[in-house]
Amino acid sequence: MAEDLNSGEPGKTEANFGFASVAAERKQGLVNEVFARVARRYDLMNDLMSGGLHRLWKDELIGWLAPPKGPAPYALLDVAGGTGDIASRFLRASGRSARAVICDISAEMIEAGRQRAGKSEGLAFVRGNAESLPFAAGSFDAYTIAFGMRNLTRQEAALAEAFRVLKPGGRFLCLEFSAVETPLLDTLYDAYSVHAIPALGALVAGDGASYRYLVESIRRFPDQKSFMGMVENAGFERVRYRNLTGGIAAIHSGWRL
Repeated sequence: MAEDLNSGEPGKTEANFGFASVAAERKQGLVNEVFARVARRYDLMNDLMSGGLHRLWKDELIGWLAPPKGPAPYALLDVAGGTGDIASRFLRASGRSARAVICDISAEMIEAGRQRAGKSEGLAFVRGNAESLPFAAGSFDAYTIAFGMRNLTRQEAALAEAFRVLKPGGRFLCLEFSAVETPLLDTLYDAYSVHAIPALGALVAGDGASYRYLVESIRRFPDQKSFMGMVENAGFERVRYRNLTGGIAAIHSGWRL
């Protein structure tokens, strides 16, 4: 049976790419190819696929973070930040001394984010890998990742890096698709995601295969309690989660204390 590198354990040789099993060293390149293809239509497809709900979910994430509005500097690292939805919300909700760094491994997503952001004060873009972040320990007050964790090869390595770059007292927040816990909704959502989302990708973005992978990656991501355990194992404390829309998505929160 193929071994899964999502555990981050040394010695593993294979990883999940949707429902397929691939050599671990190939996964990141395959994921990069997906996001290179979808970057131009990424925001439009998010609206179409979620019926606009992703906007409310991201608002909820920033609301739970509740960044301070005082004069003290406050720094956010938004990993896999793509086109800047989280970072822009953070800066609007924060004080004038706040700054946000978007770190994404995809050059195409960073370019799409730069074009969208224009000259946004307090916002910077850095290309980097979530599993080996190019930042010193204790650099940030908050770390967010929205719909990016499930695309990583070694999720435990990414969680360890999140813990490392946060200051003592720093906050970790992960918004990710999860396991639907509402009866009937789970059946409806399963049918919609399997059939409608790849069809939308083919129609609007001309790329059904990439969106089929994204749907499959949701199925392979740990459920709420399993991922909560992974966050705790990384060293975070006061770990909890909030279900959104019956568990279609969930926000996980933890503190580096």
